[in-house]
Amino acid sequence: MAGDMIDAFLNYLRCEKNRSEKTIDAYGRDLCEFEQYVRGLDGGLSLADADTDVVRGWLGSMMERGNTASSVCRRLSALRTFYRFALGRGLVGHDPAHGVAGPKKAKPLPMYMRETDMDRLLDTVEWGDRYIDVRARTILLTFYTTGIRLSELVGLDDGDVSFDTAQLKVTGKRDKQRLVPFGPELSQALSRYMQMRDTVTPQGGSGALFVDAKGRRMTCHSVRETVKQCLAVVTTMKKKSPHVLRHSFATAMLNHGADIESVQKLLGHVSLATTEIYTHTTFEQLKQVYTDAHPRA
Repeated sequence: MAGDMIDAFLNYLRCEKNRSEKTIDAYGRDLCEFEQYVRGLDGGLSLADADTDVVRGWLGSMMERGNTASSVCRRLSALRTFYRFALGRGLVGHDPAHGVAGPKKAKPLPMYMRETDMDRLLDTVEWGDRYIDVRARTILLTFYTTGIRLSELVGLDDGDVSFDTAQLKVTGKRDKQRLVPFGPELSQALSRYMQMRDTVTPQGGSGALFVDAKGRRMTCHSVRETVKQCLAVVTTMKKKSPHVLRHSFATAMLNHGADIESVQKLLGHVSLATTEIYTHTTFEQLKQVYTDAHPRA
C-alpha cells in the first residue's frame, strides 16, 4: 500500500506537475527513507499510520547522523508535499507533517577582509596620484574605519564632515542620523581628497563629498565597482563589496576589545541581535588560533 502511495505521488509529480526526473528521484529517495524509518519503529506501521511524533523523530535521527539543517529541511519539504497530495486524494486520514517545524538553518557568517590584507592594500600597495586613485583609497578608508553603509557613504555631503570634532554625520535607514567618529588617518585622507577634488572637478554646487570627474555625486554602482576593483588586488574572495568592508570594520573592532553595544551604535543597528553575528565571527577566529597554536588541539 505504501509503495503504491509513493508511486502515485511520483506519477503525479511527473504527469501533472511536470517536475524533472532529477526532482522526482530525490522525492522518491526521501519518501522511501522515511518509510524505512517508520517500519523500523514498528513493522506494523505504514505511512498512513505515522503521526507528528514519528515525523519529528525522523528529523531528529537525521540530525544525529550529521545531516545539515538545509538537508533535513529539504526532506521535510518533500514529506509535506507528499502528505498534502495523499490527504487530498483520500489516501490518508491526516497529515502528520503539517505544523512540524524543521531545524533552524545556521546563518552564514559575514564575509570580511583580514586585517593583514587591508593593511597591505592601504599601506603597501602603490597608489597612483590621479584623482580617481586618491578618491578610491579615501573611499576604502572611509568604509573600513567607520563601518558605514554604501548608501550612507554616497549620501555624504561636505557639510557632514567635521574636521574639528573628527565626526561624520551619517544618514542611515529611515533617515535616522548618527554621528560616527574617525581618526587622524582618515582625516588626512579626506582633507587631501577634498583639496584635489576641488582642483580637478567642476564646482557644480552639488555639495556631495564623493563626486565623479564631472562633479556629480557618485552612484552606488560606481562606488561598488571601485571597491570591487581595489579589493581584487589583495584577495580572491568571491564577494568584494562595500558591505564586506562594513563587516571587516565590525570584526576588527570586536577583535581589538570594543564592546558590542558600542559597535551596535557605530553601525546604526536598531537591534543588538543584528550586531551579535559578529561575535560568532570573532569566536571562529579564536577557534582557528587555538587549533593552529595548541600542540594537542
